[in-house]
Amino acid sequence: MFVDEVTIEVRAGDGGNGAVAFRKEKYVPRGGPNGGDGGKGGDIILEADSNLSTLLDFRYQQKYDAERGIHGIGRDMHGKDAKDRVLKVPLGTVATDVNTGQTLADLTRHGQRAVIARGGQGGKGNAHFASSVQQAPKFAENGEPGEGRTVRLELKLLADVGLIGYPNVGKSTLIAALSAARPKIADYPFTTLVPNLGVVRVDDARTFVVADIPGLIEGASEGVGLGHQFLRHVERTRLLVHVIDISGTTRRDPLDDYAIINRELAAYSEHLAELPQVIALNKTDVADPETVELLRAEFADEDRPVFALSAATHAGLEPLVYYLAERLDELPHEAPPAEDIVRITPDTVKGRRPSRRWEARYDAGTQVYVVSGPGMERLVAMTDLNNAAALNRLQRTLEKSGVISKLRTLGAKEGDTVRIRDIEFDFVDEDAGDAPEDPDEEDEEASE
Repeated sequence: MFVDEVTIEVRAGDGGNGAVAFRKEKYVPRGGPNGGDGGKGGDIILEADSNLSTLLDFRYQQKYDAERGIHGIGRDMHGKDAKDRVLKVPLGTVATDVNTGQTLADLTRHGQRAVIARGGQGGKGNAHFASSVQQAPKFAENGEPGEGRTVRLELKLLADVGLIGYPNVGKSTLIAALSAARPKIADYPFTTLVPNLGVVRVDDARTFVVADIPGLIEGASEGVGLGHQFLRHVERTRLLVHVIDISGTTRRDPLDDYAIINRELAAYSEHLAELPQVIALNKTDVADPETVELLRAEFADEDRPVFALSAATHAGLEPLVYYLAERLDELPHEAPPAEDIVRITPDTVKGRRPSRRWEARYDAGTQVYVVSGPGMERLVAMTDLNNAAALNRLQRTLEKSGVISKLRTLGAKEGDTVRIRDIEFDFVDEDAGDAPEDPDEEDEEASE
């Protein structure tokens, strides 16, 4: 079964928690904190594999999770990073975030990788928070949550030349005549329900790939028939061969068919409308010779190369093949991605702090004060809310960062609800300078 579009749910692994531990050795009084850091959570990675030709495996499993990082322990022992989860996909796969529409990956080379969900960083152990003021911190960070998203995978075939046209005009016969491809061929419309690929050998030094795109009909750009699925595969080609049945057996007007298909290409994508196009007048073996010459003259007005041929008898194929080879030599290839590993643009990557920007607003509908921003949301996610010392650190960080002051300006009063990320707190209206000293508090910024 050929499957060229699926939607999956992915969830990267959470980071491991940092440890709260203290050095306890004979003859070493007040040994100090030595809690280790948690390990990083596993990423979800797509990898292009030239041995695959369909997204069928994703039809049977739609949810993929990566492992969590190992928690840190005492004696400054850090948790192990989790293994990444690698999902193999065919060449030509495009991954898109369903909720944002952002393109996450476009994989066109064997072995090329892209991270589509980033694993969370491990939480810091309490050894990181020791200072001259706070010599025995009794808190550590939780691991950062891994990213989760809904991803649409689309397979867009990679070919140099795309054969387009109405159903039953002879595209499958033509690709079989040009290459070693053996598609299903029969005398009824929509015989071809999936694209076929064939390699055309021009000579010992030159080859090119042809894709037989299943028949298009009027309304294909709006999804009539299987329009959207078929048109997707034309986008990767560099040159189109518009196959037209001139035998007269279908009682269709070849010029009308030609105009309708081109309108559908333009309606679907400006890029498709601008692709170079060659006109192939097919089935000359059963057409009246005068009709062939008349149509050749009429199509000459389209300012596109016109070839009269018979895919069934192979008459006229050689001039078409050599023209396509020479034209492809002139057309540029799509530039490959600069890196084999493509990382989406997360708010935080390893070695870089999250943005310090944040904003606060009052949501009148829910009567909740909302604070948002990557740094603040990460701070809350990595705070152990069951640890009083960790909550004191969170309060001090919000105070120093100006969040508490901003909430007061917005009208927040003691006991009002404040939401950061998906966590809700009661607003505590106390000035940092009047608060009692607490040896477990740490004066840190949200970007720690």
